[in-house]
Amino acid sequence: MKNDRAKIMIKTIRIIGVPIDLGQAQRGVDMGPGAIRYAGLAARLAKLGFEINDSGNVVVPVRDTVISERALHYLPSIRKVCDAAYQAAKEAVEAEEIPIFIGGDHSISIGSVGGMSHHEPVGVIWIDAHGDFNTPETTISGNIHGMSLALLLGKGYPELVNVGRKGAKLHAKDVVMIGVRELDPQERERLKDSGIAVYTMRDIDERGIGVVIREALGKLAHRQRLHISLDMDGLDPMVVPGVGTTVPGGLTYREAQLLMEIIADTGRLASLDIVEINPILDQRNQTAQIAVELAVSLFGKSIL
Repeated sequence: MKNDRAKIMIKTIRIIGVPIDLGQAQRGVDMGPGAIRYAGLAARLAKLGFEINDSGNVVVPVRDTVISERALHYLPSIRKVCDAAYQAAKEAVEAEEIPIFIGGDHSISIGSVGGMSHHEPVGVIWIDAHGDFNTPETTISGNIHGMSLALLLGKGYPELVNVGRKGAKLHAKDVVMIGVRELDPQERERLKDSGIAVYTMRDIDERGIGVVIREALGKLAHRQRLHISLDMDGLDPMVVPGVGTTVPGGLTYREAQLLMEIIADTGRLASLDIVEINPILDQRNQTAQIAVELAVSLFGKSIL
């Protein structure tokens, strides 16, 4: 029944690769789109009855060819890539397709979420070990993938805040964060004061993932369309070793599956990011394979 509902609501899935590794220091996540495709994302979704439109990858400069941008944390190139992701999201919505953005580091969400909210607002479920809520003033590393959510709320580099269209793309009430367990000191204070609903791993440990995700969905009830931004480091590194910024104590495989299954039940899924897979650090493509399993559950695959 769940699968039948998904097929009626969504005819075509558009896969959009964004092989960017400019938003962070660890090399290798630019190979993430290839790893996810190799793990069978398109074939598994097709088995659920969806038509698949793989539009290939947006153009991303190789880091070694833009050395002059290093002192700027590659901001000019990141802006161009996020502009392309924004347009790809907007075009997918206009074609009545549901986009899956496969990264690449989490800076891609600046474009993907922005484009998804171009015509009407969208609610965002941000699954991540980290807050991604730094600004140039609070960051320790300077890495832009740690600023993505703050930028979407209008805080940070103007060049990235204004990707696609001027100003913030989200309000705090439009965002729920799940799985958070590592924050920079000033980032923690900013997040506390932001108004964003944040569910840390302690919340999940004490209350259970089922209670947490149902409550989270209730907080986003004012938005009919949901964008899921899945950073694979939200899961425990014992489950997904192929990520660049591992933090112990994350979501288990079954917790992540249940989270996706409950979201699927709502029929409100509009788009998905899968980010931060680093095949160099992985074991036999395990992390990409698990990402695919989570994606097909999100799109309606059920046990019965």
